[in-house]
Amino acid sequence: MTTTSIGVQELRTRIGAKAKAEPQHRFWGLYTHVWKLDVLREAYQLAKENDGAPGVDGVTFAQVEAEGVEKLLDALSQELREKVYSPLPCRHVNIPKAGGKVRGLKIPAIRDRVVQGAVRLILEPIFEEDFQPGSFGYRPGRSAHQALERVAAGLRKKLHQVIDLDLRSFFDTVRHDLLLAKIARRVRDDDLLWLCKRILKASGQRGIPQGSVIGPLWANVFLDDVDRILERIQVEAKQGPYEVVQYTRFADDLVVLVDSHPKARHWKARVEQRLREELRALDLTVNEDKSRTVDFGAGDPFDFLGYTFRWVNQRKDPRKKMVLSRPQKKKRNEFLERLGEAMRRRLFMPVAKLVKQVVNPRVRGWVNYFRWGNSGRDLSYVAWQVDRKVRRFASRQRPKRRGGRSWTTWSTKDIYEKWGLFRDYGVAWCSESRGKAT
Repeated sequence: MTTTSIGVQELRTRIGAKAKAEPQHRFWGLYTHVWKLDVLREAYQLAKENDGAPGVDGVTFAQVEAEGVEKLLDALSQELREKVYSPLPCRHVNIPKAGGKVRGLKIPAIRDRVVQGAVRLILEPIFEEDFQPGSFGYRPGRSAHQALERVAAGLRKKLHQVIDLDLRSFFDTVRHDLLLAKIARRVRDDDLLWLCKRILKASGQRGIPQGSVIGPLWANVFLDDVDRILERIQVEAKQGPYEVVQYTRFADDLVVLVDSHPKARHWKARVEQRLREELRALDLTVNEDKSRTVDFGAGDPFDFLGYTFRWVNQRKDPRKKMVLSRPQKKKRNEFLERLGEAMRRRLFMPVAKLVKQVVNPRVRGWVNYFRWGNSGRDLSYVAWQVDRKVRRFASRQRPKRRGGRSWTTWSTKDIYEKWGLFRDYGVAWCSESRGKAT
């Protein structure tokens, strides 16, 4: 959750309260807050906490600190005040994905991250009051685990007709004119809209830069009308206290659950048709190869946010069913492959240093995300594989033929006490214990 200084937080609180009290109000005079030094200073601190690689200019946070942070902030404040600010082009980085594909990131320079952060600090409290309950992606106080739990809860209520729509290259295809029009519904400030347009154009003629500070907020603004349509359908379809339709969205990942009762199944076609109409209006393309509808109750699994959901027999009572949620096997294997590659590139490092700087941060991050649900077996498998990789790494540095040791002879004390290998693989909670048997 975003933590800000008292002065900036008071400003955000006032803006949020106004947005909540007057849903149709269009804010003006916001631009003067963007170039204030306390807002820019707060944006810099948040950017520094997130760290990250340098932009196209190659400037790092260490260089900024050495030359003086206030010098940078004063210069940005003056450029913004005089409306001569011009963001640098984003640095393009390709991240490998499964199947030989890549995901393109556009990394802004630090100076531009500060400006984007200032814009986000001012705009976020306005749109947070507008966003819908089913939206979870990159929002203060909301998490991927909450989105996963919402899906699991819906499945336990027998909402077993699943609509899984995948958007083709969403972040790269957002139309700037449509996004600016959506921002303008709440912002009547030509100067701030000018700045938003400049930030957008720095990443190209179309799209929201993945890897930017402001991108996640703008993605939610752009898709908010989709959420509103689904919220209305949820209310319309509800039968007394019983839900018939439920949606969950995390950024561009969207899953809609529909009751599997014969009298409610017609809602699936209606929801999918309405969704596709709205996505066409936004000039977004559905990836038909990855989109599908699933009969979860018939045993068909589906994936969401790195987890695979299945409807299976309970082990203690096979006559009863439960929702099983485990990390996708593909995600687990990809993580172990990338970890192995990172270790092989650093064969020169002492084991304890490698464990501290390379292995532990990666393993801790993966485990903290995937310790939700019924992930006990997967976590145990990863723990075994990581233990094995570290043992083998130590033996490769000094093979047995050169007076070293076999990888099987390293003791637990060597690995977890001397080298300090991460060992907290406990599951946060198991959906089997919280779910209702049927």
